[in-house]
Amino acid sequence: MAAVEAGDGGARADLADRFRGTLEFGTAGLRGALGAGPNRMNRIVVIRAAAGLAAYLRDTGTTSGSAVVIGYDARHNSDVFARDTAEVMAGAGLKPLLLPRPLPTPLLAFAIRELGCAAGVMVTASHNPPEDNGYKVYLGDGSQIVPPADGEIAARIATVGNLESVRRVPLGTTGGRVLDDGIVDAYLDTVAALAGDGPRDLTIVYTPLHGVGGGALPAVLETAGFEAPQIVAEQEAPDPDFPTVAFPNPEEPGAIDRAVALAERTRADIVIANDPDADRCAAAVAGPDGTWRMLRGDEVGALLADHLLRNGREGVYAASIVSSSLLGRMAEAAGQRYAETLTGFKWISRVPGLVFGYEEALGYCVDPDHVSDKDGVSAALLLCEIAAEAKAAGRTLLDLLDDLAVAHGLHATDQLSVRVTDLGEIAAAMERLRAEPPTSLGGSPVTTADDLATGAGGLPPTDGLRYRTEDGSRVVVRPSGTEPKLKCYLEVVVPVLDADVPLARAEAATRLTALRADIALAARI
Repeated sequence: MAAVEAGDGGARADLADRFRGTLEFGTAGLRGALGAGPNRMNRIVVIRAAAGLAAYLRDTGTTSGSAVVIGYDARHNSDVFARDTAEVMAGAGLKPLLLPRPLPTPLLAFAIRELGCAAGVMVTASHNPPEDNGYKVYLGDGSQIVPPADGEIAARIATVGNLESVRRVPLGTTGGRVLDDGIVDAYLDTVAALAGDGPRDLTIVYTPLHGVGGGALPAVLETAGFEAPQIVAEQEAPDPDFPTVAFPNPEEPGAIDRAVALAERTRADIVIANDPDADRCAAAVAGPDGTWRMLRGDEVGALLADHLLRNGREGVYAASIVSSSLLGRMAEAAGQRYAETLTGFKWISRVPGLVFGYEEALGYCVDPDHVSDKDGVSAALLLCEIAAEAKAAGRTLLDLLDDLAVAHGLHATDQLSVRVTDLGEIAAAMERLRAEPPTSLGGSPVTTADDLATGAGGLPPTDGLRYRTEDGSRVVVRPSGTEPKLKCYLEVVVPVLDADVPLARAEAATRLTALRADIALAARI
């Protein structure tokens, strides 16, 4: 307030923004910057959200005494928000079960079904900057909420009065409690059991990026028979300030540089990184010339799917609309069904008959029978299993990707991501594209232009645009659901003639560069 009273324009704008409205509760729950005011993440906002969720559960048939499991990561105030939620649930006549310490988000999703809970709450902002926190809500099926549940919960939050009207009961007085490590051990054992018999000779470098994965993935790998990974020491312990990275997201440039440097020093076979709540998995490998590169999410998705298909996993394989179309071709070739969904695992996890689902933003669901969400721990384990099998055969993950290109055509993807400080810039770019849609992208005529806000392709309406061109290229443009970014997802498909993958990759790189330039020009970003 002193800065506002002194005439500081930035402080005045910040104060106005804190009270401009209320932090919106949607399909991602809550997510925003920590701070005072109704438009920030704080105890008042969280208590009101918990009260609204409890009211929704009661109104939709959840009986008194039903369990609600609550987890939290290692971010600032995550433990405080989790305990507040538990006390509100107890006050509403439900039985809160609080996870014992900061743990991965997929463990919370596992616990919902393992413990037969009516709902679950995870306090996390995933890979957002350190000043943020969030609040993810799951229902009893173990999946994140989707419409209309989000709107119905939001409506009940809006009716919550002052905090004195919200009854809160301390844990332990009405049947609620802090869980012991039994639920943690059950999750770790379930994940470790996903690995089959096979080679285990693999040198792994791992970074949890200052998050909560450091207590989970090494334990799973060792239980499954791998040697303990070498962990990036500076990033091993949970730290809500994420001091060694600009953004705690393995997709961001520089985030895994320390892990790659350690891998180069130790001649490792693979680098694995989780994001801070360990629901995403990134990987890097060395090429023939020794240069390390991070695999794209679409490449990891293809490797995992190929592994499951080769091992006879039957059912539906699913990916989001911004992910590569390669999975569809692979599933068809193997005689399995394929489904396309909106972005987000709240949609992917609900595909009937799902056996594998992924999205290009490093999210993979390899065991939907136990975790109806993306899981960076189980995905990392299976990727290490694939890498070890390849190594035993004198091959690499890059060789396996070349095999897929020869079999199905080279599906090359890229992304143009623009971070903004004013969300109005994103809305303006989307409006420009709707008003003046491009007629050509990457030198090829646009053959279809879908406005996803109208529910194109039978999907639920969402703010996005999809273009397909005569040469088979595809561009999807959408605002990020979790960060202030406009994202453009690019894909080209190039036939591989005479097994000449390098030639196909060179052509794909040229076409992706042209696509990127054209969509940036059309959106004026």
